[in-house]
Order: sequence, then C-alpha cells, then structure tokens
Amino acid sequence: MNQNTMNKKERLVAAIENGTVIDHIPSEKTYQVAALLELFHLEKVVTIGFNYSSKRIVKKGIIKVEDKFFTDEEISRLSVLAPKVVLNIIRDYEVVEKKTVETPDELRGIVKCNNPKCVTNNEPVGTIFHVIDKKQGILKCHYCDMEQDIDKVELL
Repeated sequence: MNQNTMNKKERLVAAIENGTVIDHIPSEKTYQVAALLELFHLEKVVTIGFNYSSKRIVKKGIIKVEDKFFTDEEISRLSVLAPKVVLNIIRDYEVVEKKTVETPDELRGIVKCNNPKCVTNNEPVGTIFHVIDKKQGILKCHYCDMEQDIDKVELL
C-alpha cells in the first residue's frame, strides 16, 4: 500500500483539534455509548462511525467528540456498557493521553439492583455495587448481596 493510499484510509474520520476519541467500542454498542454519554444533546461536533475493521474486536465503533473531556463518573458509566474501550485525549491535533477504560472496584449510583426486595428499590437509597469478578463481569449489591451479571444490569 503506498503512502497516498494509507493517508486516504486514515482520513475516513476527520481529525479533531481538541476533545476525546472513544475507540474500540464493540460496533453493536456504538449508539448505546453515544446515548449513555448524552452525546445527542451536545452543541459540539460529534462524529460517530461503526463497523470499522479491528484487529482487536473484529468490528469496532469510533466516536469523536470535539471540545469534550469526560468526567470520572461518565467514564465509570461507560465501563459498565463497554469495558475496554480506549479514550484518546486530543489537544492541538495530538494524542496527549490514552487510557483503557476499566470497570472500577465499586459502582455507586450507576446501576439498578435486580432484586425487587432490595432497599435501593424501595427506599431513597443510592445503589452501591462491588465488582467481585472483573473478568466475568460479576457485581454484588452492597445492601442485599445479590450478584448480577454486568451485561444484564439496568443503568440508572
């Protein structure tokens, strides 16, 4: 592949001057990630692409958000829906920081407990989940001890 062909391939999605690129999103979760991060309500330029070839996950999605840097809480929410995505922080068209999103050891106020009898579903109490197995995606409710699969939780 010559240099001109490589440059054309790299320009499938426009570069951004400042902001965040969310990369390696499982393709089928791209729009869910955009909705979760409330990107459809931003006044900023947001570029969403999916079904790109990926060596890591076969098909991936990419979201570029100009002039937006995500908070720790937003990143924690993102980790529930799409752990292992990569955030690229861009300043002056350069990647200044790259981080793989990891599920934290504890999730507070992010997911709903599946146990209808749990105090969090019957009283005004915020949820707390301990991540007891990150590989398998197992969460345990702090209040009722019910275990849940991270792929089957409902986000608050």
